[in-house]
Amino acid sequence: MSASPPPPTLVQPNQPNRPNRSGQPPAQPSPRRRRLWWHRLILGLWHRPVEVLDEARDRGAWSAAVMLCVVSGALGALTARDIQAQWAVAQRPALALAGLAIAGVLIASLVLGAVTQAIARILGGNGRFSPTVSLFIVVFWVTDLPRLAIATWLPTDSTLVQAATWATWGFGYALAILLVRGQHHLPTHKAAAAVTIQMLAALTLLRLGPAH
Repeated sequence: MSASPPPPTLVQPNQPNRPNRSGQPPAQPSPRRRRLWWHRLILGLWHRPVEVLDEARDRGAWSAAVMLCVVSGALGALTARDIQAQWAVAQRPALALAGLAIAGVLIASLVLGAVTQAIARILGGNGRFSPTVSLFIVVFWVTDLPRLAIATWLPTDSTLVQAATWATWGFGYALAILLVRGQHHLPTHKAAAAVTIQMLAALTLLRLGPAH
């Protein structure tokens, strides 16, 4: 039996195989994929996102996703006024509130990724749950880290923080579209439809919310 052609990627379009002399398409070699380390995934999303998302296709990244949720939740807790006020009174309850905030970030991130997976499948996508959800979480929090870092030093309603919010959100939105397009082999407009509601909800609740 001949091997089926590989699915299209973000970098290379789907091209039909040329048949050999026997009339059968040539078997496709399956080179071993190198391990995608955290630093290559996280840093690569900033300077070569298309290649990194293509390399991460059909791979789960749960360890990186959980680590980013914990880091982002901790940074967000540092900017929360309620936690800051509680820390000035008693440290142990403040740490408990920070733990709840981190748990909330984990749950919210998982829900956003699961909704993205569900909508993509409804729109005709064929991607698997684990790679789509875990990489969506990675993309979301990697692009939000600069805003969180700035917000730990400046008020959340400052002009610089608000500018970083919109800039990083736009970049994350574009990467989320690329991610869903590659994981589910959807056209760009359907990939955008699969992530728009979640990204708008995240912008309102997680990013712009503390500024009000």
